[in-house]
Amino acid sequence: MKSEDVARYLHDHPEFFDQYADLLTLVTLPDPHSGRAISITEKQLFNLRDKVRTLESKLVELISFGEENDVISDKVHGLAVALIAAGDLAGVVRALYSHLGGAFAVPHVTLRLWGIGSGDGNEFAAVADGVRDFAARLQQPYCGTTKEQQALAWFGDAAANLRSMTQLPLRDAAGNCFGLLVMASDEPDRFYPELGTLYLERIGAMAAAALLRVAA
Repeated sequence: MKSEDVARYLHDHPEFFDQYADLLTLVTLPDPHSGRAISITEKQLFNLRDKVRTLESKLVELISFGEENDVISDKVHGLAVALIAAGDLAGVVRALYSHLGGAFAVPHVTLRLWGIGSGDGNEFAAVADGVRDFAARLQQPYCGTTKEQQALAWFGDAAANLRSMTQLPLRDAAGNCFGLLVMASDEPDRFYPELGTLYLERIGAMAAAALLRVAA
């Protein structure tokens, strides 16, 4: 009888060791750590311990993600409250700059608007058609390098040191883009392409709603 025949028989008759349980005590396997021979029961225990360690590691990671999300949610909530409390356009703009630069610790934040409101601030400076078209095409916030991004020029002298940015299109209820909220950092991995955009999308939606409310 070949080893393949034995393996096939055991596969087809899983009840075999129920009838001959004493044979399990004779089966030994090499320990992957020490190389010594161990019983099949010990092997199963080692496997279970490895699985438990893996599950514990994943649990710790999930708890960490959950705690991080709680912190971000609190920051988004604080921004939402400030935007709701703002009574005019200047107040909404101040709330955006103070919370994104403060609670969220984004070192560089700027905003451009077109088609709504008016004023003398940088928020109403002329925006090139290329930037408007880019913003209108964004289906979700842009996250990545600052290279070849026209909005980089909006940061003036600081632009030369900025390495990553996110750009949030601001839209009205009909989906028309009327502005762009841009955050940038000198850290190349602060806003990277694989970064989750759920909270960024919410921030963009809240900012758009608040701006439309006070600029109407």
